[in-house]
Amino acid sequence: MADPASRVIVAIDRMTRTDAHADVARLGKRVSCLKLGLEFFVANGPQGVRAVAGPSPLFLDLKLHDIPNTVAGGVRSACSLNPKFLTIHASGGEAMMRAAAEAAKAAGSSRPNLLAITVLTSLDDGDLAAVGQSTPMRDQARRLAALAKKSGLDGVVCSAHELGALRAECGPDFLLVTPGIRPSWTAAQDQKRATTPAEAVRQGADYLVIGRPITQADDPAAALDRIAAEIQAG
Repeated sequence: MADPASRVIVAIDRMTRTDAHADVARLGKRVSCLKLGLEFFVANGPQGVRAVAGPSPLFLDLKLHDIPNTVAGGVRSACSLNPKFLTIHASGGEAMMRAAAEAAKAAGSSRPNLLAITVLTSLDDGDLAAVGQSTPMRDQARRLAALAKKSGLDGVVCSAHELGALRAECGPDFLLVTPGIRPSWTAAQDQKRATTPAEAVRQGADYLVIGRPITQADDPAAALDRIAAEIQAG
């Protein structure tokens, strides 16, 4: 990617259209992709997503997780919004992911890149153990990523700390999208496994999901440029 900023998916973590519109307006034309998630979707529905995203490429972060038929139906409905990326949970299993992949494929030109959530970046090994999932974290993420690839998905959402292992497991063409990114000048906040933009790219991330360090900056467009420069400098 020639422009480092094109790796950045800006998370618009807002509930109202007014606030989301304001964030997008402050970014101007510099943003390459916008992320709208479950909170916004539930509050505003597909019409709200269309109104805020406009012509910008869309990362629709719904994290679908249900029985295969229901998730397939959710994917088909989401494709009407023409998202570039759409998320489901890998922990839903192979049958669910295959059903989602088939539903996405049927969308033709509106087909999104279907990404599986491996392990949420707000969790650590203790959290996984508490819900009965295998640890250490990296093994669980690698297991779920391999299952997502086998099931026909385009990539996964994963912590930067699993990037090297997942790239080795899944190969160069499998998309790795990394949240929990915090530039060196910001606090980690609620992300237990945060890392810097430059480090994530060095470890093999294709795209970085970054929200508050950009949207809560005094000048969001300048913050995005600063992140791009950090990536460029390596």
